[in-house]
Amino acid sequence: MEKITSFTIDHLRLLPGVYVSRRDPAGDIAITTFDIRMTRPNAEPVMNTAEVHTIEHLAATFLRNHPTWKDRVLYFGPMGCRTGFYLLLTGDLTSRDILPLMKELFTFMRDFEGEVPGACAKDCGNYLDMNLPMAKYLAGRFLSNTLEQITDEQLVYPA
Repeated sequence: MEKITSFTIDHLRLLPGVYVSRRDPAGDIAITTFDIRMTRPNAEPVMNTAEVHTIEHLAATFLRNHPTWKDRVLYFGPMGCRTGFYLLLTGDLTSRDILPLMKELFTFMRDFEGEVPGACAKDCGNYLDMNLPMAKYLAGRFLSNTLEQITDEQLVYPA
């Protein structure tokens, strides 16, 4: 069986960043899948499920309500390895195209106050598994350590 594309990336050299994971045709449009890599794989601790779940709720809500991007958002969700998230958007896009959106998103999450959207039994199947303080910390860390000083090396997968 062939390896899927995401298993062919050298995770030993992969830095936190914003990467185009793949582009797929869907009728007359392209779907771009982004790898939003928040932690360095196999080199630092992975995120715990509570903060991953909280980031998922905050980010999905923010993105699906964004005045410019909401109609292009197909999915935002965690990677099984808990080192980052996938974002699927319509359009043939580059990592640079979404950097302003990512900065806006991670600023929103870092500064978020109040009840996490959808964090109740009626709206979520695991609403007790949330950690807003840690999600805010991780969002702020990614914003300051990665997004605000991102390099070309953090925008294109290592060869």
